[in-house]
Amino acid sequence: MKTKAVRLYGKNDLRLEEFDLPPIREDEILAKVVSDSICMSSYKAAQQGADHKRVPDDVATRPVMIGHEFCGEMVQVGKKWGDKFRSGMKFSIQPALNYKGSLNAPGYSYRYIGGNATYIVIPNEVMEMDCLLEYTGDAFFLGSLAEPMSCVIGTFHACYHTRNGVYAHEMGVREGGNMAILAGVGPMGLAAINYIIHCPRKPKLLVVTDIDDARLKRAASLYTAEEAAAGGIKLIYLNTKDTPDAEGYMKSLTDGKGYDDVLVFAPVRAIVEQADRLLGMDGCLNFFAGPSDTGFKAELNFYNVHYAFTHVVGTSGGNTGDMVEALEMMSAGTLNPAAMITHVGGLNAVIETTKNLPHIPGGKKLIYTHLNMELTALEELEEKGKTDPLFAPLARIVKAGNGIWSTEAERYLLEHAPKI
Repeated sequence: MKTKAVRLYGKNDLRLEEFDLPPIREDEILAKVVSDSICMSSYKAAQQGADHKRVPDDVATRPVMIGHEFCGEMVQVGKKWGDKFRSGMKFSIQPALNYKGSLNAPGYSYRYIGGNATYIVIPNEVMEMDCLLEYTGDAFFLGSLAEPMSCVIGTFHACYHTRNGVYAHEMGVREGGNMAILAGVGPMGLAAINYIIHCPRKPKLLVVTDIDDARLKRAASLYTAEEAAAGGIKLIYLNTKDTPDAEGYMKSLTDGKGYDDVLVFAPVRAIVEQADRLLGMDGCLNFFAGPSDTGFKAELNFYNVHYAFTHVVGTSGGNTGDMVEALEMMSAGTLNPAAMITHVGGLNAVIETTKNLPHIPGGKKLIYTHLNMELTALEELEEKGKTDPLFAPLARIVKAGNGIWSTEAERYLLEHAPKI
C-alpha cells in the first residue's frame, strides 16, 4: 500500500514523500492515521537529526517518519494479534516503548510508523509492550491528545505525601487538600484544570494563577467555578499581578496552613520560589514546566525541607497507565482537553509547522493527515471564511462551541477539506 508521510533525513531535513509500505508480517498491523498533534519533541528531533538520542545514526539513508501523538484506525491485523485487535478499531499509541531497554520510539526511530503519515505499519514491539491502545471515543483528535494529556495526568500521580514517622510515600495529590496551579492558564495548564476537576482524587481548594486577565477569563469560561463546585472543589482564578499581596491572599484562603500541592507551569525562577513559599506542612512542589536552560536554578527553603517536610518532584511525560486513563476518561466524556488545540492543518503543513514550532503562538497544532490545508489558527477561521467558503461554516461551528475544537468541527473538516 502507498502512503504519504513526512520523513526525517537529517538536521532540518524533513521531506513529504509518497512511497510503498512493505506488506505486513503476521506480527504487524497496517493502520490508517487520521490525526496527529505536533509536539515540541518533534521539533527537537528535526533540529538535532542523528544527534538526537532516539533518531538512528543512519537516518540519512534510512529516513524515519515523524510524529508521535496520533490516532487512527486499524486496517489489517496480522495473525498473531487477531485475537486482540481487529480491522476498524480506533487506536492511539504510547510512544515510549522501552522495548528491551531501547530508546526507539514511533515518531523518532522507525521507517514505517509515525503520526505524520496517511498509512503506517505498526511493528510487533508496540503490541508486545502493550503500547497499542484501543480508543472508543468519537473524535480522532482526542485520541491524538491522549499522549500529551497523559503527561498532565502523570504529574498529578507523581505528587506524594507522607505521614510523620512513616517512611513511605502516599502517591498522588492530597485528597481534600489545598492545591495551587501557578502560571496555569496556558494550554497544558488548562489540561491540568480540566483533569483535576473531573478525576476521582480531588482537592477541596484549587487556586489557578496567571498575570494575563484575558487568559484567566478564558480559562474561567471553559472550566467554571460552578462546574468545579459540583465536584466538591472551590475554584478560584487569580491575577497575581493585579492582586495586592497575592501570596498573603492565597495563604489566607487556606487559613494560613499553606498548600499541600503546588504545580508550576512556567520555568520562571520567581514562580518556582513563590511556589516554595506557598507550601504548607508536607507540601509537594511539582515542577511541570520543562526549561530549555540546562542551568535553570531557583532557591529552595531548606529549613522547611527539614522541619516542614516540604519536597519537590518533577515529571517529563506520562506512562502507559496515564495514557489509558486519559483514553478512558475521554471515551466516557468526563475529560475533554480540546482547549489545548489552537491551530489545525493538513499533512502539507507539517514541515513548516515543525521547523517553526517555537515561534508559532498558542497551544497544540493539530494535523489531519489526509487533508491538504495550511496551518490555520482557530481565531482566524472567521476572517478566512470571508474569502474561503471552506472556513465560514467551520468558524460558526467553533464559535458555537465557545471557541474550542470539537467532534462536529472535525467531522466537517474531514468531509469538506481538500484531500492531499
